[in-house]
Amino acid sequence: MTQPSAANAVYAPNTNAAVVRYQVEDVDRTGAFYTRHLGFHLKYRVGPIAIVARGDLNLLLSGADASGSRPMPGGSRQEPGGWNRIVLYVEDLDSIIGRLRRTDTHFRNDVESGPGGKQILIDDPDGNPIELHEAPKA
Repeated sequence: MTQPSAANAVYAPNTNAAVVRYQVEDVDRTGAFYTRHLGFHLKYRVGPIAIVARGDLNLLLSGADASGSRPMPGGSRQEPGGWNRIVLYVEDLDSIIGRLRRTDTHFRNDVESGPGGKQILIDDPDGNPIELHEAPKA
């Protein structure tokens, strides 16, 4: 993942926007997955965190040494995974699935189709879920 230097990287959180935080083991590996395969670009990278963006979505990748990854007061660890997920709307789901199948991407299911379109769940390299969703054809 190409990294802007910390010296010229300016990050001023927008208090009118929301940012999704994903816990990750390797910020560079996971950031590269989002930028190479899912149309994100790197906005900010310093220390154990990176922010990648796609449209209005800012995804904060929080590495193991980030303050936002520290254990909770009771000792439980913040870990990747779960079922809450970001949803990325795509134009051609089949084409994206074909590209991702040629990588080591983990698919959680097969394509599901319904009145709202079709979707599939994949994992980023740390097991955080991503839903790829194509709207129904008019």
